[in-house]
Amino acid sequence: MSQQKTHDLYDFMRQMSAEMSAEYSRIQMRATEDPGTAGDQGEENWAELLRDWLPRNYEVVTKGRIISQEGVTSPQIDVLVLNGAYPKKLLNKKLYLAAGVAAAFECKTTLKASHIGEAVETCAKIKSLYPTRAGTPYKELHAPIVYGLLAHSHVWKGGDSTPEQNIEEKLREVDATFVSHPRLQMDLLCVADLAAWTSSKITFVGPGQISDWSAMAPMYGPNGSATSAYIGHTRSYEQQVEQFTPIGVLISYLSQKLAWENPSLRDLADYYRIANIAGSGRGHMRRWPSSIYSDEIRSRVEAGQLSNGMPWDEWHIGFQ
Repeated sequence: MSQQKTHDLYDFMRQMSAEMSAEYSRIQMRATEDPGTAGDQGEENWAELLRDWLPRNYEVVTKGRIISQEGVTSPQIDVLVLNGAYPKKLLNKKLYLAAGVAAAFECKTTLKASHIGEAVETCAKIKSLYPTRAGTPYKELHAPIVYGLLAHSHVWKGGDSTPEQNIEEKLREVDATFVSHPRLQMDLLCVADLAAWTSSKITFVGPGQISDWSAMAPMYGPNGSATSAYIGHTRSYEQQVEQFTPIGVLISYLSQKLAWENPSLRDLADYYRIANIAGSGRGHMRRWPSSIYSDEIRSRVEAGQLSNGMPWDEWHIGFQ
């Protein structure tokens, strides 16, 4: 693993990881007697973590549904993060206005493959409650809500088990089944004692950007494509940093994703990124045709009118 100078943030991430592991052991001791209470305790662990690490103007609540502008409601969600403008009168009504929900999470104490399918399907349903946005590649590739799946641990504990591979294969399988547009992609999956996965999107790579397209065509197709991926941050990744923790990935990337919609968070998100509490990752691309964009945006991305290296630019070539 690559090395980096010490930083107190690394100790904080390791401390949170140890606390989550201790909570998992405690919950499991009583899980067979009362699985419902065990699940509630697990959700509260994640809610407390988010309360501790998100800015104070966010409100973190448990057990609620999201209601769209048209009055359509989502399935029940375990943990919801409400933005600072949310009406105080409605905080405990358990039916939350879509425009005021910044993030939502399903929580599991012990992750199973079926949980991943359920979460990706629910994510697509919830993001479909939001009106399709237009005007920039960022807006057309993303819904204005972050959605994820959080777990203390997982079921693949046998000596020959390959939990990271199992999760990655399941993510690709259910993404192909339930995600019909990149904006419906799930954003985060964190297993506290294992690894974490984050959504990633490339706006478009095509012949209009690269003079010798023949070398790139096998990867992006003859006419070019946009791509999406789940980037896996795992301990086994050969370029992983020594300070890696899955919870560090969660804190860093959740902050980045929230900061696209809330610019006041950008300085802190940049700090986490530069401190590298998330480490490194890799993933498999899913190609998308340029027809995922509106006509105006499509013509510009096909022509390569994108930025590269400009922070927080909604016309950037890629988004994490």
